[in-house]
Amino acid sequence: MRASAGRPGPDLPYDLLAGVVPCRKGWLVAPGKLVGVSLNPEPVTVLPRFAEVIDHVPSYAVVAVSIPIGLPKRWSERGRRCDREARDLVGWPHLGAIASPPGRNDLRGRRAVVGDVVTRRMSTAIAEVDAEMQPYRQRTVYSVHPELSFYQLNGNRPPRFSKRSASGMRERRVLLTSRMPGAERILDEVPAGVAPGQLLDAVALLWTSRRIAARAATRVPSDPEWDTEGLRMEWVY
Repeated sequence: MRASAGRPGPDLPYDLLAGVVPCRKGWLVAPGKLVGVSLNPEPVTVLPRFAEVIDHVPSYAVVAVSIPIGLPKRWSERGRRCDREARDLVGWPHLGAIASPPGRNDLRGRRAVVGDVVTRRMSTAIAEVDAEMQPYRQRTVYSVHPELSFYQLNGNRPPRFSKRSASGMRERRVLLTSRMPGAERILDEVPAGVAPGQLLDAVALLWTSRRIAARAATRVPSDPEWDTEGLRMEWVY
């Protein structure tokens, strides 16, 4: 790691990156070591709290997490501008995966979260990340959607098949293993309590973290909105 001031841990000869997705037991972390332009995937791990991800020592240079960062006051059906533009990119049948996030007032007020089933299921994880976020953390923690990662891996075209199908799973595995040497070793070892699709997503986010580290990532939208806490509302891929 080309160590930067204020980052905990020893100086290392590589940058430590991570793709992170929520899972049943907490947070699935797919780490990798970036040495020059080479990304070397490391064995995945599951951490119970998101705070353990961002407080990791040595620290991650980039954390690409599959959670919306920057929230509206209230839930709306169409969501934030970044959600609408991301759906336009991935198209049918993938657009349903990009849910409109809950409102921060609802999360903090302990009221019932409204929205579709994806929004309600993810509300606890979204609240956990939101509690840890401050504007300065967006220098290292980025909101990345797996469908956008696979869109980029597929030459800026949506994958042909839905991830819920066996064909879609195979398609995504091929996209990852063809672009990231060593990914097959990680994908062949699914941890207990982790779905195979979650593992694919985490490794895809690790790929995007490399693009972020190289300053090659794309932001959606290119001129993001900001929430009331000063957080950018965007997806990065």
